[in-house]
Amino acid sequence: MVQAYILIQTEVGKAAEVAEQIAQIKGVTLAEDVTGPYDVIVRAEASNVDELGRLVVARVQGVAGITRTLTCPVVHI
Repeated sequence: MVQAYILIQTEVGKAAEVAEQIAQIKGVTLAEDVTGPYDVIVRAEASNVDELGRLVVARVQGVAGITRTLTCPVVHI
């Protein structure tokens, strides 16, 4: 299982709407709107890195109102 945080910047005033839509996507375990340089932080999981990539590119980035994403895979050291 691969887990990651996805940091999202949105259009002004769209953070809550984006978080709500992303929370409905299969593989997303948490989506919250926050303050700071990013507007939404998402926790996601997938069976492998390729599936995680498809989740981010095909599903998350397709949500209207998103301007930029940064995916941060979780590592266990």
